[in-house]
Amino acid sequence: MSKKVLILASNVGLWGEELQAPWDALKKAGFDLTLATPKGITPLPMELSMDKDFIDPMQNYNVNPAEVVDRINEILDKGEWDSPIKIEDANISDYDALVLVGGPGSALDIVGNPFVHQLCVAAYNQDKILGALCYAVGAFVWSREDDTLHRSIIYGKKVIAHPREWDFTGPMGYSLVRASAENPGTNLVSQGFAFPLAVIVEDAVGPNGRVYSDATANRTKPQVHFDYPFVTALSVESSIAFGDKLVEVLG
Repeated sequence: MSKKVLILASNVGLWGEELQAPWDALKKAGFDLTLATPKGITPLPMELSMDKDFIDPMQNYNVNPAEVVDRINEILDKGEWDSPIKIEDANISDYDALVLVGGPGSALDIVGNPFVHQLCVAAYNQDKILGALCYAVGAFVWSREDDTLHRSIIYGKKVIAHPREWDFTGPMGYSLVRASAENPGTNLVSQGFAFPLAVIVEDAVGPNGRVYSDATANRTKPQVHFDYPFVTALSVESSIAFGDKLVEVLG
């Protein structure tokens, strides 16, 4: 019987490749995938993540290869992401692993979501593999156990966090491709990312943990790390490596 993986994605600002790459890797490897979102509706990618000409202002290169955007459009056309369950309805006992994917929207409806925290703590206590990419790593910060003085589940662990050097201060909108009245996303405009990720992850791992955050990472030099039971990865440039590492770890 194939292993079952629960994947959580944002409804207000998914970065397309951050779901597509691990989705395709796990699916190709034969895993049984269940998608879950806060609203139980399709996780639509941000327009920026589907712009083939977008040059990331902090990294100064095109982060959305044409073939990646084309593959995401194919997934959307086929409706592969059209029937997610609600995160609050998920039972982690039904799965072998829990995977959280990123994008700026994950900072809004995944990282601080109490249903996500419950799933993470339950997965940790049941010795499941937990994976998180980009800003979704922040959900581990707030996933805490009562019997460990409310320490984060990543206390003492070695994890990856989105570099503080990549944080910016300009306005960010969260416009989604294929938005509709039933799936509008949000009209929020934030001042940069919703919060700086690296600093809260550094606090969460404590003095015996370590945070890796390579601001020179790119598509040819991705950053992903496994410290049982956590697979964490940097950002969009590491999406493929993240999916490959999950496949390797889950065997």
